[in-house]
Amino acid sequence: MISVIIPTLNAEAGLTATLTALVPATVQGIVREVIISDGGSGDATADISDAAGAQLILGPKGRGVQLAAGAECARANWLLFLHGDTVLEPGWEREAATFIERVDGGARPVAAAAFSFALDDFGARPRMLEAMVGLRCALFRFPFGDQGLLIPKRLYATLGGYNPLPLMEDVDLVRRLGRRRLVMMRTKAVTSAVRYKREGYSARIARNIACLSLYYLRVSPATIVRLYD
Repeated sequence: MISVIIPTLNAEAGLTATLTALVPATVQGIVREVIISDGGSGDATADISDAAGAQLILGPKGRGVQLAAGAECARANWLLFLHGDTVLEPGWEREAATFIERVDGGARPVAAAAFSFALDDFGARPRMLEAMVGLRCALFRFPFGDQGLLIPKRLYATLGGYNPLPLMEDVDLVRRLGRRRLVMMRTKAVTSAVRYKREGYSARIARNIACLSLYYLRVSPATIVRLYD
């Protein structure tokens, strides 16, 4: 039913938890395959992928390129794009399966879905950021890549798939998708807060907003990625 595609680059810190959350759906036959699209990791990413029984493909670094390469190898009719430091909340497979059944059965128009944003950190700052992202998604149906993207393969193909961008590939695809073809699910996608804790929440949020603004001002992705990293 679903091919899960995970772009990685030295993702050993969070990849095991990401893959573990997919096990119940794999046992139930909801997840058909997991594809790790790696951009040249020098850590244990390949070993973790092999131990989990995932398919590992190697290619150039760049999340847009890696996501597109993974999608080309996918065999299922639905694609789930997921970051290597994002863990789906238990029970995600039930909500995803219901959504897929409704779309495939014609009960609702063809659409994609994203999960609710959450961070694996405690305190007021992560909860405030989660609330801000929730409001953005409620008003504009505008999730980012760390919320995952569940999309029919035929719709992905119609949109032209991910463009070979080093950054903002998620924003680029969601813009083409449009809010009318995007559903926000209740299940949480819990993402690592390492960057927020390392740089400080205010600084990281400001940097993310700056990158998004530069993207809309048509600054080259190569320039934006230097600011992001």
